[in-house]
Amino acid sequence: MKTIKQSLNVTDLNYPVNRLGEKENLLFLDIETTGFSAKTSSLYLIGCAFWNLDSWQLIQWFAEKPEEESSLLDAFWSFAENYRTVVHFNGETFDLPYLLQKCRTYNRPYSFEAFEGIDLYKRIAPFKSFLKLPNCKQKTLEQFLGYDREDIYSGGELIEVYHQYLKAPSGSSEQTLLLHNADDMRGMLSILPILAYYDLFQESVIVKKAQANYYKDLNGLKHQELLMYLAVPTALPRAVSISANDCYFTGEGERGVLRVPIYEEEMKYFYSNYRDYYYLPAEDVALHKSVAAFVDKEYRVPATASNCYTRKQSVYLPQWTLLRSPFFKRDYKSNELFFELTDELKRDRKAFNEYAGHVLEMLLLKTK
Repeated sequence: MKTIKQSLNVTDLNYPVNRLGEKENLLFLDIETTGFSAKTSSLYLIGCAFWNLDSWQLIQWFAEKPEEESSLLDAFWSFAENYRTVVHFNGETFDLPYLLQKCRTYNRPYSFEAFEGIDLYKRIAPFKSFLKLPNCKQKTLEQFLGYDREDIYSGGELIEVYHQYLKAPSGSSEQTLLLHNADDMRGMLSILPILAYYDLFQESVIVKKAQANYYKDLNGLKHQELLMYLAVPTALPRAVSISANDCYFTGEGERGVLRVPIYEEEMKYFYSNYRDYYYLPAEDVALHKSVAAFVDKEYRVPATASNCYTRKQSVYLPQWTLLRSPFFKRDYKSNELFFELTDELKRDRKAFNEYAGHVLEMLLLKTK
């Protein structure tokens, strides 16, 4: 077994790594194997990136022959016990189960129970459509962020390279195998800025300014919208824009803008306890029985769920789940929900922050 150490030469990640944990406690992991099944293939390389003093370093354990698999496991776990968090890319699906199966094969007692785990793939995958990505492979994310790697091989292509190495060991084939893993580790660090989109939905955005705006559509009709200027939790590495339900979000760097339609019209508030109400057809309104009892019987009928409402002309904002009450609708069967944009609400900065997050969640769901 060979142990190789080198600097990863990653200078500026453009991402606050402390969001994952203290740098000194993070261990980035990637393995190379000759197949997907730990029972029928070989583990020939384990690579780890870690922070040492003032730079990111790489350590690799390389099996010069298949019989050294157990030595790789011992070396890795001996090194890893100094860390608290294991960071990987799709490791919950492949790397971790593979290593644990190898531990069972060699009757080793190791596990990942003492570690916190962060799977970068699982954090990023929900935003594939939001970012208009064809897939969430690591190389795709590297290309999205403009990272160029030296390695030209895929993990599958290197299986044959390793088999050839076992037959005729050479420095060039060994270097090819090590380089692929090193570039995977550099790439894993280099894609960290894409977690800014994860942070956008996991942490609260701050509305720095909110204002009403008037505009004309293509037909010359005048409309009103709410503009919310946002400070995002983490600087976005690439500009992004998305729209759904007549709402729009654009974001770049540390700022974002949300545009949401404002509706100035008459809407209805439906009472849930309609059996306690009468409906007055002439006035198109429902009154509680304690009040409607004084109305002549010929002008009232027992209310039903669909006509037990009061009407109100006001200014409204849309909501897609019940964020704020009371909620209003255009008619009983409509699935669209609204809440009143009151003068009190206009002064509530916290409410705007919550609403901005609500709109962003809707936009994300509409992209899936």
